Amino acid sequence: MCQSCGCATATATAADAGSGAEERRVYSVEGMTCGHCVASVTEEVGGVPGVTGVEVDLESGRVSVSGAGFEDAAIGTAVREAGYRLAPA
Repeated sequence: MCQSCGCATATATAADAGSGAEERRVYSVEGMTCGHCVASVTEEVGGVPGVTGVEVDLESGRVSVSGAGFEDAAIGTAVREAGYRLAPA
């Protein structure tokens, strides 16, 4: 069982929210422990204006974001809306 969100998923794979990226940035996210966590982060970050792709690596806690014109602050807000936090740089 996931200790973050309480769902019964234990593992997950990378998720993709789009393609055609002009820029790629990688963020470290704390607190993700299952597939539901991955789906929540993918959905919220994928909704940020300018984002065309999201890949979440549960094992490393890294989120790769592709697109053009998106703001780091907007990614941080989306991660918080999903219930997680960006790791300090």
